[in-house]
Amino acid sequence: QVQLVESGGGLVQPGGSLRLSCAASGLIFSRNTMSWYRQTPGKQRELVAVITSGGTTNYADSLKGRFTISRDNAKNAVYLQMDSLKPEDTAIYRCNAQWRYNYWGQGTQVTVSS
Repeated sequence: QVQLVESGGGLVQPGGSLRLSCAASGLIFSRNTMSWYRQTPGKQRELVAVITSGGTTNYADSLKGRFTISRDNAKNAVYLQMDSLKPEDTAIYRCNAQWRYNYWGQGTQVTVSS
């Protein structure tokens, strides 16, 4: 039973910061590529950031310089540090793990509003 559990979302003012966490269990975490996606109701899901098993990172072009993805294999966790948040960052953020299959968390809500 693979499980991904996100945490750290909430309400923040524009310009603020949040750090999202994703705790994984039931898989060999270190061999999985880990990603963060986000989705707004009625809109297509968007890839936010990726970190490979080797630690290589990639980001959506519009988010480079504001978001940082990292992982801690000893803790079976992946993180997303979000800085300089904007209202358009408001979305449900979901964690994804991929090796042979894709696994998804339930998501955590991030709301950026003044």
